[in-house]
Amino acid sequence: MTTKKRPSSAAPREGYFGPYGGQFVPETLMGALAQLDREYEAAMADAAFRAELDRCYRQIAGRPSELYFCRRLTAQLGGAKIYLKREDMNHTGAHKINNTLGQALLAVRMGKKRLIAETGAGQHGVATATAAAVFGLDCDVYMVTEDIRRQALNVFRMKLLGTRVVPVTTGQCTLKDALNEAMRDWMGSVGHTHYVLGTVAGPHPFPKIVTEFQAVIGREAREQMLAAEGRLPDVLVACVGGGSNASGLFKPMIDDASVAMVGVEAGGRGMKLGDHAASLCAGSPGVLHGTLSYILQDADGQTAPVHSVSAGLDYPGVGPEHAYWKDSGRVRYTACSDDDAISALMTLSRSEGIIPALESSHAVAEALRLAPTLGKDKILLINLSGRGDKDCNEIAEILRRRGESV
Repeated sequence: MTTKKRPSSAAPREGYFGPYGGQFVPETLMGALAQLDREYEAAMADAAFRAELDRCYRQIAGRPSELYFCRRLTAQLGGAKIYLKREDMNHTGAHKINNTLGQALLAVRMGKKRLIAETGAGQHGVATATAAAVFGLDCDVYMVTEDIRRQALNVFRMKLLGTRVVPVTTGQCTLKDALNEAMRDWMGSVGHTHYVLGTVAGPHPFPKIVTEFQAVIGREAREQMLAAEGRLPDVLVACVGGGSNASGLFKPMIDDASVAMVGVEAGGRGMKLGDHAASLCAGSPGVLHGTLSYILQDADGQTAPVHSVSAGLDYPGVGPEHAYWKDSGRVRYTACSDDDAISALMTLSRSEGIIPALESSHAVAEALRLAPTLGKDKILLINLSGRGDKDCNEIAEILRRRGESV
């Protein structure tokens, strides 16, 4: 159940972004959250911790990720220069590894021996399983049965890495329900378990921590763009489910007024409640999974069912800082349909030889729409948050059901 609330005009507090954020959790988790916040702040002030994190980014994740100019796609669209921030080239195939390496290091610092996580598309699950294997930690990942079916490759990868994949059959069988089960586990195991939350939602300090570990994306992109073009991009575009890849790209340039930012949510089958996962575009303020943000809910405050062709975007809430950016007008949020995401995936694949994840394809679709409306002197940067290998079988099945072929 969620609780409808109006944004408060009170002064911001620790753990809040404007009126959004906070810690709406059972008492059993308050000690673990306080410990996590203390250890995170101490770790980020510790030169040895930061050096070890940088080493992990280089040697395990394979950072820095490339900045790629889409020559053919730019020419085809006839508008702004299009660049990709190639998070799909990271080890494990997505941006998720940036966060899991950082949180696994925190777990080791706190003396925790076990990691748990939720996953939808499986990319966060694989990244958590990888970090657990690197540091010799036990690992359980919660995943709903429908996502286990459509992301079979990532399920196998997790098991190969020594992680136990726990099927979730409760609720609406979406990412929300996997997160519910992970939090239930954590409430009973906080003494030896760290919950590696995969996005910028959840109770404080998770939004702060995940944004910081993902901000490596935006810091690199900023430096790379200045080196390539001598200036910052005019527009940043990223997909938004919970919002971690978008926060990672946006945050280091949020104070650069010349840089416009667009977050793209899952428009699914249409904007009727239950057919999409566009919390910022169609939701209202409420509490979900320990934080106050925009969520999809019915008139009684019950969490609404959601849908997206992309397993990583079908979440009925969003990180609280995104809610703040929406209300302030700093970031514009829009939605992309399932069909447009699949079409964008095919377009990028054939234009540049790069197969994007279905999640990232939502951002690509918005760029395809936006770039031709901008002058040729403009620069548009897409965060390509993940690669599409994991989605190929699902897309093939969708096309088969439609009577279409690649």
